[in-house]
Amino acid sequence: SLLNVQRGRYTHPRLTKKVTGSRPPLARLVDLNRHPPEHGLSAPLLQAMSEQLESGSQVLLYLNRRGFAPVLMCPDCRRTEECSHCDARLVFYRRRDLLLCHHCGARRRPPPVCENCGSPLQTIGRGTERLEEELQARFEDYPVARMDRDNVRGRRRLENILGGIRERHYRILLGTQMLTKGHDFPSLGLVGVIDADQGMFSQEFRGPERLAQTLVQVAGRAGRRERPGLLVLQTRFPEHPLLRQLLKEGYGGFAATALELRRRSGWPPFAHLAVLRANAPEAASVREFLDRAKTAAPENGGGSAVDVLGPAPALMERRRDRNHAHLLARSPDRARLQAFLGRWIPAVRELPRPRRVSWSLDVDPAEIG
Repeated sequence: SLLNVQRGRYTHPRLTKKVTGSRPPLARLVDLNRHPPEHGLSAPLLQAMSEQLESGSQVLLYLNRRGFAPVLMCPDCRRTEECSHCDARLVFYRRRDLLLCHHCGARRRPPPVCENCGSPLQTIGRGTERLEEELQARFEDYPVARMDRDNVRGRRRLENILGGIRERHYRILLGTQMLTKGHDFPSLGLVGVIDADQGMFSQEFRGPERLAQTLVQVAGRAGRRERPGLLVLQTRFPEHPLLRQLLKEGYGGFAATALELRRRSGWPPFAHLAVLRANAPEAASVREFLDRAKTAAPENGGGSAVDVLGPAPALMERRRDRNHAHLLARSPDRARLQAFLGRWIPAVRELPRPRRVSWSLDVDPAEIG
């Protein structure tokens, strides 16, 4: 959309003021290399929280990670509890005494000790459930509301929590992306982002863009009325150019730089993509099918510049007991890509397919992996 604005195809109305007339929040980066966090919270963030709470304001903490801890690990043999159906570690939920896969839904009870060497297990990392416990212990006088998909099930539960926030029963708000969209919290004075680095180094090319959009959304919760709020971002990369540009120039400045990086590397919107995905219980069958599909691709993309890249495994190769991989077709010209697909896909349909292989075509994919 922003590229079409630059090319004059779209108009770009700008909302330069908030409806309430409040000023944008003041932004502050906390270098976690200089201020090591204790239980996920750095000293500068804790100080800012205390000041806001003592002044009567509410505080919002954003952490896009559910559960008590991302990993249950043995400190001696380093074994972690992993899903038997996916290439993923199980997330530990202490209150439910449960290990859960966020990808396929598999669940089981955690073992009392390491099944490999018999040592006691430790929790590594933190999710919203664990951070909620730590906040309740540190700020005993200020009730905590946690909003994530695990804690908010059903509209009535959501309305009860939002009502408690509006009535100021809850002074500390903690949640995932569910908490960042479409809510008006008039008494909110501080937004703290526990881990601003999530997404900045994503393997998906849209990762930094999504991170920037989330940070803009979550920052917009603070300072909703007559006074500006405070945004505190915890990061281990305070000099990252995209992060600094986002804070200095806003989303427009960030997007301009991100667009230039996309142009140089040949990613959308300066290229058009189609992903041929395949999956099967056996990885060898997927590879065999995609190798045949690549060989069946028309020469030179039907007289145009269409690159076919791969096969490559998905970012999570095994999900629900099936192995996933893909081919990526990329071209700077949409019409030529469509012409290429018009010749390629019929050829793929005629290929002998290894047993239990499923495949699909995704044009203009939101994600590649």
